[in-house]
Amino acid sequence: MRSDKDIRTDVVAELNWSSSVRDEDIAVAVKDGVVTLGGTVDDYAQRYAAERAVEKVNGVRAIANDLTVKLPGALQRSDSEIAHAVVGALTWNTQVPSNRITASVTNGWVTLEGKVAWQFEKQAAERAVRYLTGVKGLTSLITIEVKAPSPEDLKERIRSSLRRQAELDALQIKVETVGSKVTLRGTVRSLAERRDAERAVWNAPGVTQVDDALVVAAPFAAGV
Repeated sequence: MRSDKDIRTDVVAELNWSSSVRDEDIAVAVKDGVVTLGGTVDDYAQRYAAERAVEKVNGVRAIANDLTVKLPGALQRSDSEIAHAVVGALTWNTQVPSNRITASVTNGWVTLEGKVAWQFEKQAAERAVRYLTGVKGLTSLITIEVKAPSPEDLKERIRSSLRRQAELDALQIKVETVGSKVTLRGTVRSLAERRDAERAVWNAPGVTQVDDALVVAAPFAAGV
């Protein structure tokens, strides 16, 4: 297992490396492989990017993102302005189904609700909002509602998808299906790999819920 000190060193380096993150005001603490991010960032996109950067670091088991979005004066927008921008972004995005998603804004925090047929449609809606000026946070309550294939057919499609992923060791991942709900168990080498496995599952038709019980278990320590 990697030491917390080594993990913190790599997390700080990854934040410095990421062009999407200004890390001057980000504090990093690590305990038992759990990384806590504190401080302020200029927009929600940086808060999201910081968390994605930390996921790439070997040995990180979980992330507590306590970063606060503190918008500069030039980026301040009223809830009404943000709401209009959200509607426009969702309308103009071809991957977001028309008239299926509603949005509300409170103190710069956007909440999305509705039903879609595919995970990529949900992700497209979230992505369309994430980078809008004035947004301080995002809660997605969008659900996926489709007719699911049989559990065995769904399981086999997911297994095949995992085997096709070059970065994943499919033999270490167990797939369980109950209706349209999929549970993943086993081990992966990083949080980024865990996200890749979960993304592969969501790409299977009929999946409406994913319970990611994968455990991050780094195969070796840095420098060994």
